Amino acid sequence: MAHLLGGENLQLEFPTRVIFDGITVGLNDGDRIGVVGRNGDGKSTLMKILAGRLEPDSGRVTRRGGITLGMLDQSDEVDGNLTVGEAIVGGIEEHVWAGDPKVRDVLTGLVTDIPWDAKVGDLSGGQRRRVALAALLTGDWDVIFLDEPTNHLDVEGISWLAGHLKKRWPNGQGGLLVVTHDRWFLDEVSTDTWEVHDRILEPFEGGYAAYVLQRVERDRMAAVSEAKRQNLMKKELAWLRRGAPARTAKPKFRIEAANALIADEPPVRDAIQLSSMAMQRLGKDVVDLEGVSVSYGEKHVLRDVTWRIAPGERTGILGVNGAGKSTLLGLVSGHVEPSSGRVKRGKTVKIATLTQQLDELTAVQDMRVSAVVAEKRTTYSVGGKEMTPGQLLERLGFTSAQLSTPVKDLSGGQKRRLQLLLILLDEPNVLILDEPTNDLDTDMLVAMEDLLDTWPGTLLVISHDRYLLERITDNQYAVLEGHFTHLPNGVDQYLALRAKQMAAPSVSVTAQATATMNKPVPKLAGAELRNAEKEFGSIERKIAKQQADVAEIHAKMAAHDQNDYVGLGEYAAQISKCEGTIADLEMRWLELSDLLGH
Repeated sequence: MAHLLGGENLQLEFPTRVIFDGITVGLNDGDRIGVVGRNGDGKSTLMKILAGRLEPDSGRVTRRGGITLGMLDQSDEVDGNLTVGEAIVGGIEEHVWAGDPKVRDVLTGLVTDIPWDAKVGDLSGGQRRRVALAALLTGDWDVIFLDEPTNHLDVEGISWLAGHLKKRWPNGQGGLLVVTHDRWFLDEVSTDTWEVHDRILEPFEGGYAAYVLQRVERDRMAAVSEAKRQNLMKKELAWLRRGAPARTAKPKFRIEAANALIADEPPVRDAIQLSSMAMQRLGKDVVDLEGVSVSYGEKHVLRDVTWRIAPGERTGILGVNGAGKSTLLGLVSGHVEPSSGRVKRGKTVKIATLTQQLDELTAVQDMRVSAVVAEKRTTYSVGGKEMTPGQLLERLGFTSAQLSTPVKDLSGGQKRRLQLLLILLDEPNVLILDEPTNDLDTDMLVAMEDLLDTWPGTLLVISHDRYLLERITDNQYAVLEGHFTHLPNGVDQYLALRAKQMAAPSVSVTAQATATMNKPVPKLAGAELRNAEKEFGSIERKIAKQQADVAEIHAKMAAHDQNDYVGLGEYAAQISKCEGTIADLEMRWLELSDLLGH
């Protein structure tokens, strides 16, 4: 494999601490690297050094001559004075980008809901982030660096991005370096993993699942004093190996070693015991929504929803932004009143919501962490064991030094963990989590999941983090066109349903974009004009049909055995054929648009 870029003996020191102490790394053709580690350990800093945006104190970065590198940083902003079209395709001629299947794929995957001629400065933060990502991915790069690319993407967008990156370069070419806390995404796109910790970098073969196994082996063989963290990762590994078949099919690690490590590991959750404990705390009735609808003026958000929530139920809720997920959980918590229908709550129900605003910490900004927790309770029962506030904080990753830190001086991830702990100390029996993964690294996500595993209440979760949803919930539902739909096959079923929705007849993104350009005067008349108009209308229908076929094939690929490379190759060939047909149709669409003055 040809060398693309690398760093030799890199050293970097900030005023308060050393970030890297003589690390050496390399990226070769065909490498797809996922970078993991605790927040603040240097993941993004390493990426900036390798990209040439930050100079190390010592050491050197080398690149193969002539390679091109594109990077999406967390702080990257698009010029707010540009339109969406200008930001994404720039000054490239219309016929060039409109005829490029890669550009069309990016536009369809990321910006279908954003007006092509809108000013970037008028967009929301999430929309601007997607425009920046689209602008990067439409370029031709030998190496791509992505820092938290899944932020502001929903489950569909994350699934699309993973698929795009896997097929972007021919086999054995190109290089990818990605920093993300989305563990499903890491497992999908990464062939190797780098862990940044304690001023060093450790490489691991394989994606997230393989990294978990090798890390457990590393800790076990080294016999270090990290027994608690090791047990957490063994539990995580046990869930990975008992999970979906696609997870267990990863050929990057020894299955025998994994089975030996988890042979005596109990199931992640004792569902029967937790359900029994929830019944004792809640009784039979939790919250029932009966024929509930919610409307705001002429807009119908929810239509005739019936949902009877059971004691100990663990449910994940999926849906696009604006579909009504938060409205639905607002009905459960009592913050939203139905336009019609009835909401019935049990007498013993005590609901708490983990919001994104950190409201629980507003009044305690100047207090020390240990004092804030001690104010709530002196002991807490976790999995049948009594734990002190200090032990609970340690379980959620707080060090002894951090216990005496004022709340206002904590990082975003630390505040998030403290917020969750304060909510649990109030002993609610129904817990609503609204995007709980914000600001948390993979280690802290594992710690949070471990704590929730022993929590004997009803858990309702909204999250775009597919791994988290599958990990801590037992059932998934979707809000689709105002209706509440059960998903027996989980996230894969949701993606298939959304693909069918998106396949409804519509003009392609490329067609929408070109429709906003200057329109020439019609160059046809009489019978030629009528025939051209007829063909023009039929092309839009044909494009929609081909797009529907592509979406259907993608859904089949997702459900297909990932080890059947022959079958997957046939699906890929079908997609390629459909995309070729779409390219031809869109080129003809552009020709007719020019002739008709559309």
